[in-house]
Amino acid sequence: MLPRAEAIELLRSHNPEPHLVQHALATEAVMRGLAARLGQDAELWGLAGLLHDIDYPLTKDTPEHHGLVAVDLIGDRLPPEAVQAIVAHNSECTGREPTSLFDRALRCGESVTGLVSAAALVRPTGMEGMQASSLKKKMKDKAFAASVSRERIRECEAIGLELGEFLTIAIEAMTPTAAELGLIR
Repeated sequence: MLPRAEAIELLRSHNPEPHLVQHALATEAVMRGLAARLGQDAELWGLAGLLHDIDYPLTKDTPEHHGLVAVDLIGDRLPPEAVQAIVAHNSECTGREPTSLFDRALRCGESVTGLVSAAALVRPTGMEGMQASSLKKKMKDKAFAASVSRERIRECEAIGLELGEFLTIAIEAMTPTAAELGLIR
């Protein structure tokens, strides 16, 4: 399996915009948190989170290829279940439906990062002291972080987590990396 340092190098080799690197790092953190909670391989889940949008700079104008091009870029450097999760995270466009716990975790895990990041950017204290209850309220405001899919976040129930617990895991996972994610005030 690909070491983390090489995965970051691979990610950066495709010239992603800085916000895409931050999203990748946030997704890695959330996936590690979910893996720990669900008794899964945190290293594998973290690497899938880190590389899930590796092909986005190449496929942003052809969303039906997003996730599929990643298969070629990653090759055999990750196990098949991680590559499948990366493809399934964009099932709306690829037609490759999520079937496993891993697939579903990546879908909701990568989606929640936008909500948490947006909330941190408008809070006077950033990530510090953020609570799941405040994120639940933000989710009801469709104008807040409008591009974040609330439906995909709610897919956390398909991995056996109630929304509040899922949001808490995401907050706790992203907080230690807040400076790297640009979320420190």
